[in-house]
Amino acid sequence: MTVNNLAQASQDVHSYSKPKEAVAKHLDLDITVDFEKKILSGTATYQIKNLTKTNQIIFDTRGLKIEKVLLDEDTKETTFKLGNDDKVLGQPMFVDIKPETKTVTIHYSTTPEAAALQWLSPQQTAGKKHPFLFTQSQAILARTWIPIQDSPGIRITYSASVKVPKELMAVMSAENPKEKNETGEYKFLMQKAIPSYLMALSVGDLVFRPIGEQTGIYAEPATIEAAAYEFAEMDKMLVAAEKLYGKYRWNRYDLLVLPPSFPFGGMENPRLTFVTPTVLAKDRSLTSLIAHELAHSWSGNLVTNATWEDFWLNEGFTVYFERRIMEELYGKDYADMLEVLGYQDLQHTLDDLGRNSEDTRLKLELDGRDPDEGLTDIAYEKGNAYLVHIERAVGRDKFDAFLNKYFQTFAFGTTTTDRFLDFLNSELIKGDEKLAEQINADAWIYSAGLPEEHYTPASSLFAKVEETSQAWQQGTPAAQLNTKDWSSHEWLHFIRLLPEQMSQQKMADLDKAFNFTNSGNSEILAAWFLHAIRNNYITADQAMEIFLTSVGRRKFLVPIYKALIATPEGKKKALAIYAKARPNYHAVSTVTLDEMLK
Repeated sequence: MTVNNLAQASQDVHSYSKPKEAVAKHLDLDITVDFEKKILSGTATYQIKNLTKTNQIIFDTRGLKIEKVLLDEDTKETTFKLGNDDKVLGQPMFVDIKPETKTVTIHYSTTPEAAALQWLSPQQTAGKKHPFLFTQSQAILARTWIPIQDSPGIRITYSASVKVPKELMAVMSAENPKEKNETGEYKFLMQKAIPSYLMALSVGDLVFRPIGEQTGIYAEPATIEAAAYEFAEMDKMLVAAEKLYGKYRWNRYDLLVLPPSFPFGGMENPRLTFVTPTVLAKDRSLTSLIAHELAHSWSGNLVTNATWEDFWLNEGFTVYFERRIMEELYGKDYADMLEVLGYQDLQHTLDDLGRNSEDTRLKLELDGRDPDEGLTDIAYEKGNAYLVHIERAVGRDKFDAFLNKYFQTFAFGTTTTDRFLDFLNSELIKGDEKLAEQINADAWIYSAGLPEEHYTPASSLFAKVEETSQAWQQGTPAAQLNTKDWSSHEWLHFIRLLPEQMSQQKMADLDKAFNFTNSGNSEILAAWFLHAIRNNYITADQAMEIFLTSVGRRKFLVPIYKALIATPEGKKKALAIYAKARPNYHAVSTVTLDEMLK
């Protein structure tokens, strides 16, 4: 695929907009949600700055129906045209303006195929009574539900009026209602400028439960009790985060628990993190995901990667910060387990991509490609490993002071890898050649694989798990192993240590003792199913089919389907399950899986 030249001419290769010429500063969105037709329709009114007195402003669109465009108070329509349609980028929308134009109002509607929108039938929700809608705008899907300058380098404030069926409630990445109203019309305001990928909307049968003064949870009535228990420590996480890297700048921090088809673990929409129900493990064991999304309130939402080629600046910093929050709350031994599991994930990704692949660099080249191709563990775990490397070189106190200054300096702005390196040089290295050599930015950021000097994390708790694993592999029956008080992280490590090839008897021995096939923990299930597939342990087939047809989280789906299609018999099984499951998945997941399953 060749990206349209227009996109290449802008700073961000994934947006047609030219923000240095004419840029949107504020959006007033007025839309109606139609569940029967599966469309949104209404107006997007932008306050713009015409920086060069140009006669044109460019927006990104993909699959939108544009009815008409008005300027300022004019009732007469202005002219506009849509450019060539690109499979990934969609179409540029050229709107003719005057040098003095202040506002542009676009009348539009979405289509039922809009990739950001997932429309769920009542049957696909927890409550089974009402339909549900949610958006997923990251990376460049905001343009499929709003005509917008869809680049992370452009920040806007917004207000919105959203009309929904009266029995439902709407929430957004903004100031939110706490309860349903009689009219079905909801008003929203986001006074802090955010990038387009953080535009978010959800509509459903929702209730709200406060956790602390600044924190709370939205969920379906059927899910709210479990969610309130699982996320009871959100407030403590917020306190720990502020202690590390300064004041939380978004006023409230609430969660929205979505139906299972949500393609990610969480999405850090400001003021309202969207989160998968797969973390409702009934024992608070998977809540590091919440620490991750909370950390994004600083790295990502407050200081944003200017392009998707700098994605590691969002995610590497967030993984580092997440683990620091978890250490602050639960101690170093706990954080060490997360570090080791993350390192294992990174090793798998390096093997999958190839250790010399250009895609294992932190600074990516995504021109002509879907930015989703850059959403791998490289940005997350190699990015984190680099920050751990810097921390070890300069000491934690010095590094924390540096990060605090970084978040303050770039607050409510964007940054690039080059800007980060300039800041690193001026604020931390300060001309110290020996330290610059030790920090070794070139090798970490612009080279493939992991530099030799990387730190290999270790965990004392996992060392005990390894002894237990050895005992089992040497013949101790599973029922006699000492696994008392293991966290889900220890169980996950144990499952990852299991031999690739096991007899049916060995599989059954483990399953009888630990009931892996019926685990209520999605991480454990997903890891166990990989062994079940490899060893043709058909006892787990039904549970695996239920999992694949009810969970839409891409992190779990991709490895399981990949393992299934490795054999002709498994591929047959995979295709049969996928035919049933595909309607439950978001486009973010189906794009990957369609390609994989052909």
